[in-house]
Amino acid sequence: MPALSDKIILVTGATSGIGEVTARELARQGAHVILLARSREKAAKTQQDIIAATGNQQVDVVLADLSVLQQVRDVAADIHTKYPRLDVLVNNAGLMFGAEREVSADGNEMTLATNHLGPFLLTSLLLDLLQKSPAARIVNVASMAYRFSKPTLDDWQSERYYNPMWEYGNTKLFNIMFTQELAQRLRAHGITNVTTNSLHPGAVATGYGKQSGGWLSAVLALGRPFMLSPEKGAETSIFLASDPSVATISGGYYSKKKPEPVNSRFNTPEHNRRLWEMSEQQTGTKFLS
Repeated sequence: MPALSDKIILVTGATSGIGEVTARELARQGAHVILLARSREKAAKTQQDIIAATGNQQVDVVLADLSVLQQVRDVAADIHTKYPRLDVLVNNAGLMFGAEREVSADGNEMTLATNHLGPFLLTSLLLDLLQKSPAARIVNVASMAYRFSKPTLDDWQSERYYNPMWEYGNTKLFNIMFTQELAQRLRAHGITNVTTNSLHPGAVATGYGKQSGGWLSAVLALGRPFMLSPEKGAETSIFLASDPSVATISGGYYSKKKPEPVNSRFNTPEHNRRLWEMSEQQTGTKFLS
């Protein structure tokens, strides 16, 4: 029997790059995989490609733009009607935006909306389904780009100053901080059947960064031949989603399937707590309070 044949796994950002590889390889191990995507057409093609590659027919599609909070609420409600539980949530979706600051339908800066607020709300709304699993995992795809961040919670919407690389780095640090605070709150509430960890996938040769435009796209294009394949980049996500050796570990940050310290002076328990409270307020949700 395949290793994950009894698992229901949701992967966001699953139509390209490491998200697609993660979904495909978890399906290959027998999991019932749900692809969360923005584009119906891309999702349908990815669904068929994964079924063809793995022979696993249990590959479903749900649609939402994570930058739009109502769409996150709607897709969470849809998932609740279709599935009895959720064993793994892989918050993989993430984008870097362009040189000009953009805002979401809710008025949030787009990088923050897509990379942090959407996944935060989705996790909140699906936590009850995760708690119905005997042993659930939440995997948050961060990045070592957190080292290039200039984090602040006083201007987290970058209204005073915006830089696409710094903004991306900020949100990747927020992914790590969210993971740590989530792990702490799960423990504080006595929830022992749900764990969470974050990771750096490596510098991966995908379409990431193309939408940022200008010099940044050019630099990323030059570096692409020296980057990891999506298959290599997805290894740590797959490891954290499925490997028995990390089944009881929570709050860690991993790279190349090994734990790593987070080197950021901004990453403190006080800032983690404040980020959580601000995220609750911005998304209109409350969980593990």
